[in-house]
Amino acid sequence: MNRILIAEDEERIASFIEKGLRANGFITTSVADGNSALELARQGTDLVILDLGLPQLDGFDVLAAMRREGVSTPVIILTARDTVHDTVAGLEGGADDYMTKPFRFEELLARVRLRLRTGDSVSDVGVLTHGVLSLDLRTRRATAAGGTVDLTAREFLLLELFLRHPGQVLVREQILSHVWGYDFDPGSNIVDVYVRALRKKLGADRIGTVRGMGYRLE
Repeated sequence: MNRILIAEDEERIASFIEKGLRANGFITTSVADGNSALELARQGTDLVILDLGLPQLDGFDVLAAMRREGVSTPVIILTARDTVHDTVAGLEGGADDYMTKPFRFEELLARVRLRLRTGDSVSDVGVLTHGVLSLDLRTRRATAAGGTVDLTAREFLLLELFLRHPGQVLVREQILSHVWGYDFDPGSNIVDVYVRALRKKLGADRIGTVRGMGYRLE
């Protein structure tokens, strides 16, 4: 069974998450402060659900210390902070996903399962590769045919998603959930815009369009 660490100082929310995860077969541990969260993360767990507004040591500091010390455990930030600045800071600081409160448990569960499932495909050094493409999840460095590619935070997450599912068709809703963490207007072309940006940086033939469905890393 997968072990999940819940770092949340609101007892009601922590209890709600714990009950839901345990009902779905996960082993959970809950802590209410940043120091305890960091210590347990160091000892080892399969995934961390991390609130930013923790006492003693806030979530950003916990995340920074984990990544600085080489703890590559997947982290899903769950917080009431919903500004673009906080979202970008969390993702660029090493978080794997970002959700804002209030939230639906079904969505959190889906993201937990996605992180645990895809985490198995990461090599010991935290590098995803496919053909001439390479993405280092710890240094957040991307290369194509040996050359470094500069990516924005969103482009990084989009490429990571493609590299975790090479050859698989990814629908727009799946991409939006992973990269942006919340629903956009169905008429929005934000996914298409970012796919075009990746094609310019990686090569037009790297990402194929499957008409009426979505995109696929070729």
